[in-house]
Amino acid sequence: MLAAYLLSGAVLFVAYLRLSETYSLNSDSANILLMGWDLLHGHLLLHGWYMSDVSFYPTELPQYALLEGIFGLHMQTAHVAAAMTYTLTFLLGVLLARSGSTGRAAAIRTLIAAGIMLAPQIGLGVFALDLSVGHIGTSIPLLLVWLLLDRAPARWYVPVLTAVLLAWVLVADPIVYVVGIGPLGAVAAVRVIQGFFTGSGRWTGRIAAQWYSLSLGAAAVAATGIAWVVNNMLSAMGGYTVNRLPFYLTGWHNLHNNAPAAWKVLEIFGANYAGLSGVWLALAFLHLASVLLVVWALVRVARRFFAVSLVDQVLAVAIVLNVALYMLTNASDEAAHEVAIIVPFGAALAARVLVRTVKQARTRSPARRLRLAAWAAGIVVLAGYTAGFGYELTQPSAPPANTPLASWLEAHHLSYGLSGYWTSSSVTVDSGDRVQVRALMQYTMRRDLWMSNINWYNPKLHYANFIVLDSQPGYFSHWEPRALIKKYFGTPARTYHTGPYTIMVWNRNLLKSIPR
Repeated sequence: MLAAYLLSGAVLFVAYLRLSETYSLNSDSANILLMGWDLLHGHLLLHGWYMSDVSFYPTELPQYALLEGIFGLHMQTAHVAAAMTYTLTFLLGVLLARSGSTGRAAAIRTLIAAGIMLAPQIGLGVFALDLSVGHIGTSIPLLLVWLLLDRAPARWYVPVLTAVLLAWVLVADPIVYVVGIGPLGAVAAVRVIQGFFTGSGRWTGRIAAQWYSLSLGAAAVAATGIAWVVNNMLSAMGGYTVNRLPFYLTGWHNLHNNAPAAWKVLEIFGANYAGLSGVWLALAFLHLASVLLVVWALVRVARRFFAVSLVDQVLAVAIVLNVALYMLTNASDEAAHEVAIIVPFGAALAARVLVRTVKQARTRSPARRLRLAAWAAGIVVLAGYTAGFGYELTQPSAPPANTPLASWLEAHHLSYGLSGYWTSSSVTVDSGDRVQVRALMQYTMRRDLWMSNINWYNPKLHYANFIVLDSQPGYFSHWEPRALIKKYFGTPARTYHTGPYTIMVWNRNLLKSIPR
C-alpha cells in the first residue's frame, strides 16, 4: 500500500507540475519566493517584512525555503512548490476518504475522492488549487488533524496533539478559525450536550462520560490561546508584520452583489461553465457531478447529524461555514482561493457518506439496479474527468510575467529601480535577483508595503535610478502614474521604450524622493 501511494504521489506530482505551468506566475508568487529566500539565508523572523493578510510563516514558507535551497531562486520553483502542495492535499484527502474502510468500500471511496479532486479547472481553478500560496496549503495540516481524530483511539494525548497542530496552522492562516477551530469546537459542544441529555445516571456522571468531547473542545480553545501567544512573541522579537484587512458582513440590501461569488465556488470544483464553449463547456457540465455529490453529502449529514462520525460532522460544518462566510461577507470580492479548502474536505466527506449509503442500499429490493446505475454513471464521469485532465495537460505553458523586461534591464545594466506591484518582484525573481525592482503605490507613490520588505526602500542600503511604466491594459499590468512621477521625482535624464514598457532613468537615488 505504501509503495502504491508513493508511486501515485510521484505521478500526480509530475502531472500537477505540468498543470501549474499553464498559469502565469506573477509578483504574488515572486514575493513568496523572496520571503523564502530570506528565510533560507538566516532571516528566521523575517524582520522588516510586511505580509499579506495571511503569513503562511510556519507552513508554506519553510517549504518554499527548502525548495529554493535545492532549485534556487527561480519562478519555476514556485510551480514545483504548488505541485507539491496539491499532491499532498490530494493524497491526504484520499486517505481521509478511505479511513475506516477496507476492500471494495475503500476502493470506491478512493475513486470518488480522487475524481472530485483530480482536475482543477483550467485558468482560475488552477490558480486557486495548483499555483497560489493560499488556503489550499492550509488544508494539509487540517487533514492531518482530521485523520488523527478519525483513526486514533480516545486517549488523553489526542486532544493535546490536536491543540498543537491547530495552533501551528492557525499561526499561519486565520481561516483556521472558520474551517478548523470553529467547526471542531461547535461539534464538540453539540456532542457534549447530546450525551448529557441522552445519558443516564447523575448529571456529574453524564458530564464525565463526555470527557473526550469536552477535551476536544478545550483543545480548540487552547489552540487559539497558543497561537495568540506565539504571534505576540514573534512580534515582540521583531518579526514580520501582517497586514490586517477589514472583514465585515455584507448588508442585507447589498447582499445581491455577492451573488457572483457562487461562480467562484463552482470554479474550484471545475464546474464554472459561464462563458465557456466546446470541450471546456462539456467538462464544466461534467464537473457539476462533483458539486452535486458534495451537496448531497451535506444534506445526508444534516439529516443524520448525530448518527455520523465526529470527522464527518466537522467536515460538514467547516464546508458550510467557509461557503457561508464567503458568500455573506466582503470576502466574496476575493478570488476562489478563499474557499479552496472545501475541495479536499468535500471530496473526503462525499466519499465517506456515499459509500455508506450504497452499503445500506444492498438491503433493499431494487439494490442491484441501483448499484449498476451508480457504477455506470460513476465510470462515465470518472472517465470524463480523466480525459479532461489529460486535455488540460496538453495546454501550452504560460511564461512568467515580465520576463522580457527582466532581460532588457539586465542587458542595459539597470539593477535597482521602482515600478508598480505587478511589475516589480516578478522582474526581480525572473532575473535571479540580479535586477531588483520595488513596488510603489499607484495613486500616492508611497512604498507599497504589501508582501514586501521595508528595507528595500532604505536609501542608505540601495541606489534606485529608474522607474518602469507598463502600458498593457488590465489590473495585473497597467501602471502609468506619469503626473505623480513628475511631481515627486522630476524629469528623467533618459527614457527608453521596449515593448509595452517605458523605462525612465535618473542620475540620482530615487529612494530619497519617495513620499513618506
